[in-house]
Amino acid sequence: MKPVVALIGRPNVGKSTLFNQLTRSRQALVADLAGLTRDRQYGDATFEDKSFIVIDTGGIGEDDNGDGTIDDYMAAQSHTAIHEADMIVFVVDTRAGITGADETIAKQLHTLGKPVLLVANKIDGVHEAAVNEFFELGFGEPFPMAASHGRGVSNLLETLTKDIPTNDEADTAPEGLRIAIIGRPNVGKSTLVNRLLGEDRVVVFDMPGTTRDSIYIPYEREGRNYVLIDTAGVRRRGRIDEKVEKFSVVKTLQAISDANVAILMLDANQDISEQDAHVAGFILESGRALVVAVNKWDTVDAYEKDRVKVDIVRKLMFLDFAKFHFTSAIKGQGIDALLKSVLEAHAAAFAKLPTPKLTRVLQAAIEHQAPPRKGQGSARPKLRYAHQGGQNPPIIVIHGNSLENVPKTYQRYLEGRFREAFKLQGTPLRIQFKASSNPFSERDK
Repeated sequence: MKPVVALIGRPNVGKSTLFNQLTRSRQALVADLAGLTRDRQYGDATFEDKSFIVIDTGGIGEDDNGDGTIDDYMAAQSHTAIHEADMIVFVVDTRAGITGADETIAKQLHTLGKPVLLVANKIDGVHEAAVNEFFELGFGEPFPMAASHGRGVSNLLETLTKDIPTNDEADTAPEGLRIAIIGRPNVGKSTLVNRLLGEDRVVVFDMPGTTRDSIYIPYEREGRNYVLIDTAGVRRRGRIDEKVEKFSVVKTLQAISDANVAILMLDANQDISEQDAHVAGFILESGRALVVAVNKWDTVDAYEKDRVKVDIVRKLMFLDFAKFHFTSAIKGQGIDALLKSVLEAHAAAFAKLPTPKLTRVLQAAIEHQAPPRKGQGSARPKLRYAHQGGQNPPIIVIHGNSLENVPKTYQRYLEGRFREAFKLQGTPLRIQFKASSNPFSERDK
């Protein structure tokens, strides 16, 4: 599983800036999930083919919770992130020097027994002695950094990933098609696992909640090996720690990353929430093949069924590439069709797309609808040929000229044509544009 790195520190020391540098993004892939504080963010980071999950915990400081008790705030907001982290990055502000809050956070971190890397941020225009001051916090030599400019980030990444195996080496899951069962608590994930297995291998309770770990369950069906990844986990009624977040975002992200196909489970009795949409977005960004199961379909009447379908179109329209199944895991209804779609989505994710056919589909799409000009006087994009650039998800590379002028709407049009031609249902599809070089461009110089 991907290791987890938590960014800890006072407000405004540059944690979010560092988060964006590590994840190479401007915002978290998953944020504002139910049960989380609104300023906690989650994202994927990769450095030299080594991957990990980053959590930006928001600021920890005397004024954040209104009562001046930093210990209470740390317990309330950052407990889960620190609990699940394999390593902690403690960020301080070099310009401000050591503050009382820094010292209090340091004392808390020293009690955890987890590796801590100290980042002295905002070093621009600051004397080296200001960085050395932070030796007093007891975490060894600080990493000097100007996160807003990316200075010092690579040094931190080298140390962070020193003991992390490469993505190929880290794949230690049992052999078989790996299916991650993803969804909010109490949507029926464990019930679906048990139905697929044909036995009660996963304990199921009505009360929502999860343990901290996902469960990997190998099994065979019709001569094919599978591995079910149940993010619900096994738990006992009397051992639920209310201080620990019941829905583990980190374990969900790790399960998605480890899977070949994700089954996103929704509850027909509940509206589709932002949490559902955020998790769906992460599956999409991760490039995983996807099937959606709307569970407990047997418990809603005809009016509610129509309402659910409208809600799906309105809130999950970006998943139009995926098949939706209306199931009852407890009764076994729709499960065979669901698994069939899983196999089809997996096949689509690893489909081989011959260059001649890709180019023919591209040319036919252009003949049917040529790419528009971006503006008056701009050159019309010329799309010449296409080839496959990768699998899982399929990547189609299109070569031509003036490709920066291809609008998003036309990209979606091309995606639809490629999906139809190659039957790529159930998998995200990436289209990349690559400008053709001009062989005569050097002659006039």
